[in-house]
Amino acid sequence: MFGIISHKLVASTAGGSPGQPILRAAVLAMMSNYSTATKQIMVREALNSALDEEMAADPTVFLMGEEVGEYEGAYKVSKGLLRKYGPQRVVDTPITEAIDHIINSAAKTNYMSAGNINVPIVFRGPNGPAAGVGAQHSQCYAAWYSSCPGLKVLAPYSSEDARGLLKTAIRDPDPVVFLENELLYGESFPVSDEVLDSSFCLPIGKAKIEKEGKDVTITAFSRMVGYALKAAEILEKEDLEAEVINLRSIRPLDRSLINNSVRKTNRLVTVEEGFPQHGVGAEICASVVEENFNYLDAPVERISGADAPMPYAANLERLALPQVEDVVRAARRACYRSVPTATTA
Repeated sequence: MFGIISHKLVASTAGGSPGQPILRAAVLAMMSNYSTATKQIMVREALNSALDEEMAADPTVFLMGEEVGEYEGAYKVSKGLLRKYGPQRVVDTPITEAIDHIINSAAKTNYMSAGNINVPIVFRGPNGPAAGVGAQHSQCYAAWYSSCPGLKVLAPYSSEDARGLLKTAIRDPDPVVFLENELLYGESFPVSDEVLDSSFCLPIGKAKIEKEGKDVTITAFSRMVGYALKAAEILEKEDLEAEVINLRSIRPLDRSLINNSVRKTNRLVTVEEGFPQHGVGAEICASVVEENFNYLDAPVERISGADAPMPYAANLERLALPQVEDVVRAARRACYRSVPTATTA
């Protein structure tokens, strides 16, 4: 379900279709480091609190989208907002496939107006594979949107990411596509008092090193960050130290942080749930090879979803998606801890 917040506008959509909005405007405050975690909150609670605080702070911010009002959001992200802010600022809309408005209007208006017109809107909603809902509701749009100049594309993993990035997106003067993972809404993550402060924001375009390591770099975003971290735990038992990077921002990519990590580890594994062709991992691999070829001690490795529509059957669905063991095997190959598959065929 996508929503829109704006200036200020936020749009939301409900099912996992390519486009419904959440919007809004302004620029960013940033805090990168955080103190010891003091509380656990779910991702949906982090998103809800970010929306609530930004709407309270700026009366020009409003939310519109499918089921965001009376139903309080398909995943209860907008719970309580209609009651608190009223139907003028929380607006239910018919289902709308809005990708044309995102790609051809929102993304290009600033350029085509010679910088005179900003489009402060956030398009937010579920992204990536869900569970048991078939091909039309289980796919990742990160590569689609991030290929379009004029858009900023964010993909949070944790509650800290969700809260800090959404607040920044709402304050940004340009269109932001905010991709939330449906299967993460009910996940709880530790957050600090600093993260819960109303001024807390995370900068767009900055990745986060979730775990430091020296042997192999693993990049991931959204739910795959958790898989990468689990893979890193397994690798650690084999005396392989993986550095796990949570991309957070898909466009712009934090190429500098990725490059610096690869120059340290000399190896790269990218992980995503999207399709392999023209994917986010493909872009990262190309960029790393262009910038760091002489630093690489092994071929880059890409882990992605299958190059096929999502099956409905649960057993086939699992085969179509990256698993922790896939990441582990790729890291082993990059570190020459296993024989490459091609040589054993």
